[in-house]
Amino acid sequence: MGIIWSIIIGFLIGVLAKFLHPGKENFGFIATTVLGILGSVGAAFVGQQLGWYAPDESAGFFASVIMAVVLLFAYTKIKSK
Repeated sequence: MGIIWSIIIGFLIGVLAKFLHPGKENFGFIATTVLGILGSVGAAFVGQQLGWYAPDESAGFFASVIMAVVLLFAYTKIKSK
């Protein structure tokens, strides 16, 4: 059941990141879900490196959304070049 929740929460994070990021990205369901999951994993990694999260602790929802927006911003910058 954990993987199902990861996909659902990842999709919600990806949708929220796409809503907060200006511009139009033609991402489908899978790409949006991957964006959200990568945002969550990236936020957990950065938070663990900074000492905000324990090694077995996942990132919070808002930190995951912020990281997903950062990843989306980086993607659009790389794609535009």
